[in-house]
Amino acid sequence: MKKKKILFLLLGLIMIYSFWLCIQLVRFKTYTNPALDKTPLEIQGSYHIHTTHSDGRKTPEKIAEFASRSSLDFIILTDHGAPNFSSMATAGWKKEILVLAGSELSVSRGHLVALGFTPPSAPFSQNAEQAAYQIKALSGLSIIAHPYSKVSWSWGKPIGYNGLEIINAKTLLKYDLLSSIPYLPSLLVKPDYALLKMLKRPVKNLNKWDELNHTNPTMGFYSLDAHLLYKSLLPFLRLHVLLNNPLSEEFEQASHQVLSALHQGRFYNAVDYAAQASGFRFWAQKGQKRVQMGEKSIFDSHATLNIRAEFPFTCEVHLIHNGKKIMASTEKRIVHQPTHPGFYRVEVYLKERTPMRKDVPWILSNPIFFQEKN
Repeated sequence: MKKKKILFLLLGLIMIYSFWLCIQLVRFKTYTNPALDKTPLEIQGSYHIHTTHSDGRKTPEKIAEFASRSSLDFIILTDHGAPNFSSMATAGWKKEILVLAGSELSVSRGHLVALGFTPPSAPFSQNAEQAAYQIKALSGLSIIAHPYSKVSWSWGKPIGYNGLEIINAKTLLKYDLLSSIPYLPSLLVKPDYALLKMLKRPVKNLNKWDELNHTNPTMGFYSLDAHLLYKSLLPFLRLHVLLNNPLSEEFEQASHQVLSALHQGRFYNAVDYAAQASGFRFWAQKGQKRVQMGEKSIFDSHATLNIRAEFPFTCEVHLIHNGKKIMASTEKRIVHQPTHPGFYRVEVYLKERTPMRKDVPWILSNPIFFQEKN
């Protein structure tokens, strides 16, 4: 009799849980912008993807097929190697997707992603600082990967790495499963809901990013670090890259356009599973000159910082100066006159019903740097 009572209790709890989860899934939606006027000067892509050329489960061709179904414009492969020449050889147009390929290096301080470099004649150094210098000498950019995960980064003297991963999807899936147990079954039917529930505010990453930007301009990246579950992950976190000209149909030129924009910081990050982020803009205006994300400019008290967050759903814009929030607004068009030099960046938070925690930046811009006059 006691066993039957326990069994009935368990079945009851399962039914209550199943009903609760179904309600959550039915209520969930990704917010869209039907009035969005798409421009060829803003393209979307996913960064940090592993293939069968290292420890990933799918070929570049298959991943490109998934990316095409997700309406992406480009993907960035980062197979392990020093560098991984076989993976890099797969770069090109596949399924109308621009496939770019760098490498994730295992170096003395952790994992360092190298992108856009001229292929070296010898393997990169295993010393982190030496590898970064070599990448720079080959016109590439270096990005510190998953700095606080299992393969964490040991911080030394800042030497000018180009980027830092702010959110890493693999870290969520691999190391935050315990707190995500109530939502894991939804991975099978609504992976977008489950992934959004797993997101946490990347406090340490944001703090370190601001610290690095005090000494050297460093760009922030939302990273998939995908080894499997490509169909679910590709639409999750995206880089929104702003181009000067429409993406070329010629591979070398298109590759240069995207990598140059990443190098210069002309992109913002977004959790696109939560809401469609296309159309966000952040720039500084100095007379007739427009200063874009990632750029440096001499501080001018007459300059303005301009933010466009013209979405049909409610969001709150935070303006960050040297790591400190100086303004929060729900206005869709914001003009702010900075009073001090330093770096300014934007975080945007959804204020609608969403599975994502309220303190996770839905949109994360790269900084604009105002320097003091010499």
